[in-house]
This record gives sequence, C-alpha cells and structure tokens, in this order.
Amino acid sequence: MLGYKKKKDLYLAYGIIFGLSIIGFFVRLSKFNQFTFWGHVVIYAISLVLVIAIWEVIRNIDRYLNNVLPFEKNIPLRITVQLLAGAVLGLFIRITVYYFGEPLLPFKLDEMFSAAIWIIYIMFPGIINLGFFTYHFIVRWRFSVIQNERLEREKAQVQFDNLKNQLNPHFLFNALSSLNSLIMEDQRMASEFVQQLSRVYRYVLQYKDQSSVNLTTELNFIQHYVSLLQTRFKEAITISIEVDKEAKEHRIVPVTLQILIENAIKHNILLETQPLNIEIFNSGDYLVVSNNLQLRKHVESSNKQGLKNMVSLYGFLSDKPVQIEQTDIRFSIKVPLL
Repeated sequence: MLGYKKKKDLYLAYGIIFGLSIIGFFVRLSKFNQFTFWGHVVIYAISLVLVIAIWEVIRNIDRYLNNVLPFEKNIPLRITVQLLAGAVLGLFIRITVYYFGEPLLPFKLDEMFSAAIWIIYIMFPGIINLGFFTYHFIVRWRFSVIQNERLEREKAQVQFDNLKNQLNPHFLFNALSSLNSLIMEDQRMASEFVQQLSRVYRYVLQYKDQSSVNLTTELNFIQHYVSLLQTRFKEAITISIEVDKEAKEHRIVPVTLQILIENAIKHNILLETQPLNIEIFNSGDYLVVSNNLQLRKHVESSNKQGLKNMVSLYGFLSDKPVQIEQTDIRFSIKVPLL
C-alpha cells in the first residue's frame, strides 16, 4: 500500500511537470515571435528533458538527505543544504546548456529570452525543493495528528477500563451483601441470584478486551444485571427497556449500560416510596438512558470522571458526541450507536 502511494505521488508529480511544460510552450509561442513553430517545439523538447532531469536529481538528493540529514535532526540546516544543492544544480545545467547546447541550435536566442532562461533555471530547483518541503511537513503533520489521536484513544480506553475495574469490585461487594441476606431468607431466590451474578461476570470477562459489542448482546447482559438490582432494591427501582429491532443491529462499548445505570443509582435516592425510574430506549442514532432526578445530598467520590472517560472514548469511536442533558426533574445520557 505504501509503495502504491509513492507511485501515485510520482505520477502526480510528472503530470504536473507535463502540464506546466505545455502551458510554458503556449506562453513562449505567444510571447516570442522570433522563432518558428518547430523552433518552439525544439525548445519545448529540450526544456522538458532538462526539467525532468532536474526533478529526478533533486528527488534523489531529497531521498539521500532523508537518510543522512533528516528534518527531525536539524530543520534549518536540512532546508539550507537542500536549497543550495538545488541552486548549484540549476546553475550547473544552465552553464552547460549555455556554452555547449545553445551553439548547436539552428537559431540564435535573443538576450531577453536567454536572460529568462537563466532566471528559470536558478529558480526552478528552489520551487521543486519547496514542493518537497511542503510534502514532508504535511506528511509529518498528518502522522503527528494520527499519533496523537491514537495515544488519546489508548488513554481514554485505559481510563475506561480502570473505571470498569473499579466498578466491578464495588458491584460485587454489594451483590455479595445482598446474597448473604437472601441465603438466610430465601434459598431458592439466593440460588437464582447466584446464577444471574455468574452470567453478569461471564459477560464482563468475555468482552472486557473488546472495544465494542452488538447491542443485542449488551441488552441480554443488562437483563441479568437488572434482575440483580431488582433483587437488591426491590420496588425502590424500576428499569424499562424499549429498543427497536433496527437499533439492535448496531454496536456499543461493553458494559456501557451497566456503568450508566450504576451512575444513576450512585447519585440518586432509592426508596420504595420514592423509586428511581430508569428508562433505556433508542432515539435516532442514539441509545438513551434516562432517569428521574432525586439527587442524594452527599455522594462519595463524585467527580464525574467516569462519565468524562466514557465521553472521551466514544469521541474516538464515533463522529457523534455523547450528549448529556439535565432538567429539574430528569437526567439523560445519549450514547451514539456504533
């Protein structure tokens, strides 16, 4: 793929050279009337050969300097050396043509035309070098942008993974506390609770290293998680899920719903007389998790870093941003479907 790109760039460069040479041919044809048409053709052919020769020599100088004096080592020195090499090359070719080539022409060049050729052969290598410099800096800039995006994405993924690792022990502690109570009260329900808990952790372990999962898979997992919560909080929490069949074909980051539900539980009061109502549904290209607001007065470790990490991660996985909306009575998070 890289070789193909280099060939494509080379073809583009030659296309530009041929295009500019044709434009130059017609400019000379209209401005310098002392030559016959075939005289212009001869000058065009000679100029094209010399231009291609200059281009190829400078291209090889550029490749050589990339190895012995790369831009990363010393930018000012690299630019100076390459410009000087180009100027010397242009001057050498012009002197050679002036003393050994022009006397062989079947016609004589006037002073104005000859002066124009001097200027062109001194400036042209500099223009080619500027093209190479621009190309190198664009490539370096693009590489830098891609590298920064990759590092930021890895950072967001690590932060999100850390959040999941922090959440799981917290959830397990609460689940085991609930299980301890159930064993004393209802062994059949305790057995069902253990089965649901094992399904939850099987999912977490199975998909913890994947960047995304099918939404259907995530929803199946969250049903087991909801069963655990309802066993734990009973009528103090209600969770409804209404997602269209088409939306289920999309993907989502694993345990996104668990984290968002846990976030709602963490920040809100849960009472049987004042239940927390959580709704999960799709809206356009988003999956929405919405709950009624009944905020706790004090929340331990509430710096909202978890949501920030999730927003950062989705920012790299989707062009659509995570949307957080809050009114006096509701709090909603819209996660883009992947």
